[in-house]
Amino acid sequence: MTVVITGASGHVGANLVRALIDKDRPTRCLVHVHCQALDGLDTEIVRGDMCDPDSLCRAFEGADVVYHLAACISLSMSDWPVLESINVLGTRNVVDACLRTGVRRLVHFSSIHALVQEPMSVPVDESRPLVESRHYPPYDRSKAAAEIEVRRGIEKGLDAVIINPTAIIGPHDYQPSYFGEALLSLAQHRLPALVTGGFDWVDVRDVVAGAIQAEEKATAGAKYLLSGHWVSMVDIAAMVAEITGVPATRIVMPLWLAHVGAPFIQAISRLNGKRPLYTGVSLRALKSNRHISHERAVRELGYQPRPFRETLIDTLHWFEENGNYTRPVSLKTGDPG
Repeated sequence: MTVVITGASGHVGANLVRALIDKDRPTRCLVHVHCQALDGLDTEIVRGDMCDPDSLCRAFEGADVVYHLAACISLSMSDWPVLESINVLGTRNVVDACLRTGVRRLVHFSSIHALVQEPMSVPVDESRPLVESRHYPPYDRSKAAAEIEVRRGIEKGLDAVIINPTAIIGPHDYQPSYFGEALLSLAQHRLPALVTGGFDWVDVRDVVAGAIQAEEKATAGAKYLLSGHWVSMVDIAAMVAEITGVPATRIVMPLWLAHVGAPFIQAISRLNGKRPLYTGVSLRALKSNRHISHERAVRELGYQPRPFRETLIDTLHWFEENGNYTRPVSLKTGDPG
């Protein structure tokens, strides 16, 4: 039976489609603009729009499973209108289209950002409430609101499961992602300064494997946190330097100072036509809870995230092979443990 993937040309989608094809499952990829990540794959490609319910119904017709990945990611505090349109109302449209076309199961990709991080002394698990306050970044609130839309669909009889990954890194990052850009900047010695703080990083391939296991094994309405390992930005820079031979910057700013400089960094990035990596939102994320529990996924899905260094090596290799950068010295493989 056909599996439909919304947002198939994104980072997670590119890996998910390949994993499903490897399992000999027929796939249909819903794309809006870009298709580079799907070039040469044995998959059906259809055009659609999260804001166009009819296009979703056409894409879902005859589908057994829908993986809903399509979303707008933002590191800005001023993007609520577009985030609401795509992430919230778009998810509502996906849920309605699944119900209208008789899709057997929906696998919805949410985010760790949808969950309240406090108290910081207690690990985050599936019982954490969704964020609501306007003090939270618009992206966080949009992903929380999207989960509510899925829950409403479940109340109407939709069989759906929810996945909450942490910060995703890994190969097939074609656009690239925000962290992919940061990683490339580190590998090319173009990141002028580091900041204190860190995040829980997870390999995109592990997220995909966990999502497929959830599709196959989870009970209706189940929710799983798919986390990896908390690593600081300073430690990531040191690993990249060790792997590539490119020295890391010695400048490390405390988060409070980075917050002061963030508006200037954003202004300079806009002038250069680039996405700013250091914003108030991204810096806030680097102060989030260090303890994200994936115990439920381990227990019920057999989930097991690989070592972070292995992910970092594989990602840098992929960026090199894809032509994103040229290393000045041989990339060291070493022990990925």
